[in-house]
Amino acid sequence: MALTSLDRKLLGWSAAFVISQANIARLLGPAAPRVAEIQTARSARDYTAILDGMDATETARYRSHYYPDFVHPAIYAVALRTGARRLAELTPLSPTTRKMLAAAPVVAAAGDYVENVVGLHLLTHREHITDATVRATSAVSITKWVLALGSLAYLSQGFVRVWARGR
Repeated sequence: MALTSLDRKLLGWSAAFVISQANIARLLGPAAPRVAEIQTARSARDYTAILDGMDATETARYRSHYYPDFVHPAIYAVALRTGARRLAELTPLSPTTRKMLAAAPVVAAAGDYVENVVGLHLLTHREHITDATVRATSAVSITKWVLALGSLAYLSQGFVRVWARGR
């Protein structure tokens, strides 16, 4: 089976995602586990404790990840939407499923941008860390992860079925 134009776009955007994710992981280094901790913090006290637990180097690494993470959501949103378009060419998808697969990556990326802006702000302005802000930001983060990973899981199982059927 020859690669279509959409296949090439999907491969390109998927590669861009992997490179972007690897770059963010490289920048974070040992501070990487802090991302998940901060994104799922339940209170101002927890959030502040996580930040206080980082030394100056970890804090600098953590801060540095935000700048490429302002590009990363667009990359994964385009990759997921491109995957959804290609899957729809290969197998029948209901109109509702198509709409969900088109919307979920965009909503996830928007949530990622909100999370990044708030996280960068709170890193510099710790006096703004409140329970309400932390809980709202964590809710946005968790929703982002559910939408992005849910889309990826749906697409993955769909492509596995298409490939298995083709063998």
